[in-house]
Amino acid sequence: MFRKVLIANRGEIAVRIIRALREANIRSVAVFSDADRDALHVRMADEAEHIGPAPSSASYLSMERILNAAKKHGADAIHPGYGFLSENPDFASACETAGMVFIGPPPDAIRRLGSKTAARVLAKQVGVPVVPGSEQAATDIAQARRLARELGYPVLLKAAAGGGGKGMRRVEAENELEPSIREASSEAERAFHNGEVYIEKVIEHPRHVEIQIAGDRYGNVIHFGERECSVQRRHQKIIEECPSPFIAEHPELRAAMGDAALRIARQAGYFNLGTLEFLVDQCGNFYFLEVNTRLQVEHPVTELVTGHDLVQLQLRLAAGDGLPFSQEDIQWRGWAMECRVCAEDPENQFFPSPGKILQLREPAGPNIRVDSGVYAGWTVPLEYDSLLAKLIAWAPDRHTAIHRLLRALKEYAIAGVQTNLSFFRELLEDEDFRQGKIHTGFIADFFARRAAAPEECENLRRAIAAAAAYHANKTTPANIVIAENGGSNWRAQGRGDLLQ
Repeated sequence: MFRKVLIANRGEIAVRIIRALREANIRSVAVFSDADRDALHVRMADEAEHIGPAPSSASYLSMERILNAAKKHGADAIHPGYGFLSENPDFASACETAGMVFIGPPPDAIRRLGSKTAARVLAKQVGVPVVPGSEQAATDIAQARRLARELGYPVLLKAAAGGGGKGMRRVEAENELEPSIREASSEAERAFHNGEVYIEKVIEHPRHVEIQIAGDRYGNVIHFGERECSVQRRHQKIIEECPSPFIAEHPELRAAMGDAALRIARQAGYFNLGTLEFLVDQCGNFYFLEVNTRLQVEHPVTELVTGHDLVQLQLRLAAGDGLPFSQEDIQWRGWAMECRVCAEDPENQFFPSPGKILQLREPAGPNIRVDSGVYAGWTVPLEYDSLLAKLIAWAPDRHTAIHRLLRALKEYAIAGVQTNLSFFRELLEDEDFRQGKIHTGFIADFFARRAAAPEECENLRRAIAAAAAYHANKTTPANIVIAENGGSNWRAQGRGDLLQ
């Protein structure tokens, strides 16, 4: 096992990895930019090294500065976390060249699967269905126009080298295509140092379901089942759960999708952790989407349901150990659900809300987990992702998990910056969400339903006023009907007109 590991990341995932290293009796080295000098992960690590100014291009995305920090502190391995350099095959190769273990898949596997276009080709080779789209980057506008016409609008532009919604654009018509490609490419370049984008056909109202896999250096690969990640804003997940409410009702899909994920992983010579993402349409057909060749933000829900520590497993696999269990050993118990707590304003298109955290009260209790990267008195920087913490609840079933998570959300308090806590409290009360009627456009539908609610209340108020007027005039209000569901469907049956 390793003696010292440098964490090439920040925030809650850096804290999560530091805790795993402590449990394994491995020393940790944190890196930090100017903006993160007082960050929690810096305070918690055994050692820390400043790597540059706030912009990630000059700090967390600088391979040279990170490798120099690792050499300076004598680290024998580097854990990339997620985002930043975690899916960069050149960084994985540079770690090996420098004599340090990259805690993740081998560079060749990242090249074959970390590139979404290359991964699509590989998936087709092993007979896994893919979303219709391009196999190459959209560099030729004329060719991109031809493909988009063949697919039919709307189409989706996606970054070839990364995820998290960066470099993603929905294009409704041909006149939007060229400027959208420029914008998506520019955003992808800033986020991943790779501006390549490709085109996919839009599948309307799909579920986003992913399969967690793990493999060792000896050809053994297993999966840990699925996570439902359909509730998203700006193409980025904000609520995840394990298992999927849809797959739970169609267990044959878990076996089929798990088998598809393993076929792709074996074909790529994959080891360590990874996640294969799929879209599932309204008919239950699934399509391969992409591979995240790293640890996922939402890994805790899988940990709570399967009972396996995925970060500890990463360390063991990177150190050369074989998988300590087989596919038959993986069991799923209960239900876990996670909310990504972010410094953002849901009422203003989830716009980031940087600032100083004045007060912080995190929830606790049985089967409640908080993976946090912040503390009271710390200033949330504008330069990075707005994620502050992840709140996760486990329960024997989905209904109880929702209620437990809602209780924890009501106990969670953050003062000084705007957060999405109240939004989650409202969302978890939504009847469609509780029934598992979710898809990737769920948030937009939720806001549309909520916007309609004041109009319904006004209709109800007017109906009550009309009923009172009938009564005051001693007119028999026998034909006024109140909807049994308590809604605003009041009408005068004799005339058949809605009272609005």
